[in-house]
Amino acid sequence: MKRLFLTLTVFVVALLVSAPASYAQGAAKTGPDASTIRDPELEKDSLHNLEVARHYFKLKKAYVAAIKRCEEIDAGNPNFAKMDEVLYIAGEGSLRLAQTGGKQMTKKVLPDEMQATEKQEMKYKTPEELRADARMYLSRLVDGYPSSAFRKQAQADLQTLGGPMKAVGSRQ
Repeated sequence: MKRLFLTLTVFVVALLVSAPASYAQGAAKTGPDASTIRDPELEKDSLHNLEVARHYFKLKKAYVAAIKRCEEIDAGNPNFAKMDEVLYIAGEGSLRLAQTGGKQMTKKVLPDEMQATEKQEMKYKTPEELRADARMYLSRLVDGYPSSAFRKQAQADLQTLGGPMKAVGSRQ
């Protein structure tokens, strides 16, 4: 009888000691948060497109090409780790195109067929539409990425565009 009592006592003590440890682990989660799931190959492709867009934007002043790269990233990888910079380049590129009347400034004369292609790409965007695009991109940046390094400049540009848009959905 003493042996049974001793075995039962050890079992109860072990159960009482291990119970708090199991509560400390918390409830099981249903899986990782969808906004943090990132495909490594898609991230690599998006990072390449961002580097090309950065090059077009900063060095070439080819805003149309930079915007196209940013739109490709936005459509294909909305959870991209550097989406704040993508939105900044797209917004600033649209704003600068609006300031030139939608025309791309070039340093050299392009062949006629390239100029015609460029005109076709931009013929549907008036300066007002480009400003609306810039406002949309920059508003998404300000609303969705409060700790971004690009937020301050985006807010300053939004003031010239009439302030941020209300209820802009960020794709975070």
